[in-house]
Amino acid sequence: MPVTEATSETLAESAAAFIAHLRDARGSSLHTLRAYQHELDALVAWAAEHHPACRVVDLTPGLMREWLAVRAGDARAAGPAPATMARTVAALRAFGRFLAVSERLSANPASMLRTPRVGRKLPHYLELHDIEALLSAPSGDDEAARRDRAILEVMYSTGMRVGELVAIEDRHLDLIGTVVLLRGKGRKERLAPLGAPAVRAFEAYRATRDATHGRTVAGRASFLSCASAKYHSGGGKRLSTRDVGRILRHHLAAAGLSPKTSPHTLRHSFATHLVQAGADIRSVQELLGHSSLNTTQIYTHLTIEALREVYRRAHPRA
Repeated sequence: MPVTEATSETLAESAAAFIAHLRDARGSSLHTLRAYQHELDALVAWAAEHHPACRVVDLTPGLMREWLAVRAGDARAAGPAPATMARTVAALRAFGRFLAVSERLSANPASMLRTPRVGRKLPHYLELHDIEALLSAPSGDDEAARRDRAILEVMYSTGMRVGELVAIEDRHLDLIGTVVLLRGKGRKERLAPLGAPAVRAFEAYRATRDATHGRTVAGRASFLSCASAKYHSGGGKRLSTRDVGRILRHHLAAAGLSPKTSPHTLRHSFATHLVQAGADIRSVQELLGHSSLNTTQIYTHLTIEALREVYRRAHPRA
């Protein structure tokens, strides 16, 4: 391959170009960007120490395998978890694919890397009675209580990610049509239905919010920090995902539920309850915004496990 401006790049320069591509062209989530940045920083640091003259054009399949072996650590010691190694391989493959597509390399040097088998953990979800207790936990009619009720109702009603929740603006909500426009991973948009309790909770919160912070303006988030600043520094600001986590933990404690429950647990609960009630898996896939049905099928395993437990308890020869 002739040396061009692209192929003469350092690994660090190519890695930076890849992360910029994920952020600007692919619309990858902040979580993905951080994870891939971490993996590529480690690769660049290792190459600088052990292959100091290495440029992107020198990134061969052999060098990739060498780095992966180093990343895995000594086989006799407890190395990274399989899920961590799977993330490393995914990052290297995506980076190699970018190098090939952008013609920095003639082929993806990571295409033959093998992903370790990762046992899938069944997601934690709340039973219906626990959901009822949690949704009832915010008490009172002040701004914080109304906001928190609306947050919990909307998250459970739609199964949205917490990042999608904090990104919502009033223009994304159609309370008459009872849907909300969400932008998920990869900037993919979808419409999620809002149940009647979620609509009522948001309408009640919006009235209090606008009376406190003024009527909504373009670009302002739907869910804001409170004037009381109970969880935040100052009122009227867009909530962060950490803010929502703190709000949830506060109400989990009030409801007597496990503090290990996360905002994502509401998403798992939404999907599990739909499948348990007979919803078809492809509909649940669309509601969750999953690009692959394989990701959604974990919820069918949850219902199978529940059936097995019933069988074990009830069958005389189980």
